[in-house]
Amino acid sequence: DSHICRWRATNEYQEMFMQEKEPILKVEDLHFTYNGEKTALNGVDLNIYKGEKIAVLGSNGAGKSTFFLNINGVLKSHHGDIYYRGEKITKKNLNDLRKNVGIVFQDADNQIIASTVMAEVSFGPMNLKLPKKEVISRVDKALEYMNISEFKDRPPHYLSGGEKKRVSIADIIAMESEVIIFDEPTAALDPLNAAMLEEVLQKMGDEGRTMLISTHDVDFAYRWAERVIVFCHGKIIADDTPLAVFKQEDILKQANLKHPMMFDVYDILKEKGIVPDGDVYPKNIAEFQAMVKGL
Repeated sequence: DSHICRWRATNEYQEMFMQEKEPILKVEDLHFTYNGEKTALNGVDLNIYKGEKIAVLGSNGAGKSTFFLNINGVLKSHHGDIYYRGEKITKKNLNDLRKNVGIVFQDADNQIIASTVMAEVSFGPMNLKLPKKEVISRVDKALEYMNISEFKDRPPHYLSGGEKKRVSIADIIAMESEVIIFDEPTAALDPLNAAMLEEVLQKMGDEGRTMLISTHDVDFAYRWAERVIVFCHGKIIADDTPLAVFKQEDILKQANLKHPMMFDVYDILKEKGIVPDGDVYPKNIAEFQAMVKGL
């Protein structure tokens, strides 16, 4: 493992959570290999706490999607343990994990199976064997939340890419999963739909939902997340606040990542002596405008 850059961040963010809460999910020494040959996860340890907004970064093949499918219960690790609410996950309680950790896949067409939007969003709650009245209530709330109530009788495969993504998120909302995973949610979306989706993710985060989002968009990760996890060669090589992670040049190089744009802008202003030397990096345009007005 000498070629893998070890995480050396202070991890003040995780220490804060450890003092206040027990994790929803706890992952210990997780290993996974495809066909006994390709190692995808190589000793992953991680705690996930209620209400966290986590961005998961790393190049293609780093292990992000495999990790998601393991903590969602779709794949079974070859070594290591997963705990949900303090209970070790076994064959007997695997459904508890699948019910409470929902995943929105990158390609909505791979997730959508029903002939109408209503039937699609109903599928998960019905499999939970909930009363019909409860299913209808959950579906109506999920469709309204995603602003797609008008589409309930339409075939989902005839919707636009952005509308399909909303349907796939409504699927998970109707399940009332405690942890929601998004695997490259803005992939293949045009800028308008990507912005609309980010508004939904921000709203969900403001409501205290626990979310993990894999993305190659470092600007989005920096402005949205409270915690950033970086995968490389099946291991976690960084786990800290966005600011702490993006300041580590060795981590960025190892994971083939770049600085967020606001980082570079702020550093240029520091070099010119326009802003004081410090770590008050703006996360978005609004924060940058406020900083400039205060100069």
